[in-house]
Amino acid sequence: MIVIDREAPSDVGRREALLDRAMGQARFLKTSARVRDGRRPAEGLSLVARDGDALVGTVRLWHAAVPSNDGLRPVLLLGPLAVEPSRQGDGIGSRLMEAALARAAALGHAAVILVGDAPYYARFGFSAEPTGDLRLPGPYERHRLLARELVPGALAGTAGLLVPTGAPAEAEPTAEAVFGTAGQVGPRRAAG
Repeated sequence: MIVIDREAPSDVGRREALLDRAMGQARFLKTSARVRDGRRPAEGLSLVARDGDALVGTVRLWHAAVPSNDGLRPVLLLGPLAVEPSRQGDGIGSRLMEAALARAAALGHAAVILVGDAPYYARFGFSAEPTGDLRLPGPYERHRLLARELVPGALAGTAGLLVPTGAPAEAEPTAEAVFGTAGQVGPRRAAG
């Protein structure tokens, strides 16, 4: 029986192993990973799917902001969403997504942005339309920048670069720490 629950500190190692199996090391090189680097996930919005003692899915949401005509507007950045490869197609990803969106709405968040496949995320109300004037700080495929407004009009009048705003994370490794600035494995070397 699948149970969706908040991620516990003891889940972090198993979560990273699941992400390795589901997405591989290339996940650290994505622009969305760079936005999350050095930040903690939004409080209460790191979820896992458990099947007994096995961790079979994970999703996290992160604080960010987008420029608008009235200043920076808070949003959440979703990702990564991953399911144990042998369990894909069992509905675990859908359950995680629905739980994450419900919790985000219950906590008063107004919009969620992600980079992903539009056909998959459309069933959860995501589209590229609300992100037409938004951009990420690095390479990405424009048609994959999707959003869902949890509050109607939450992204109206937004334009410009999405920026991370979450609390700093001292304990979580960044993509640069793991892969270096040019994608090589190893810590980033100081200039000089």
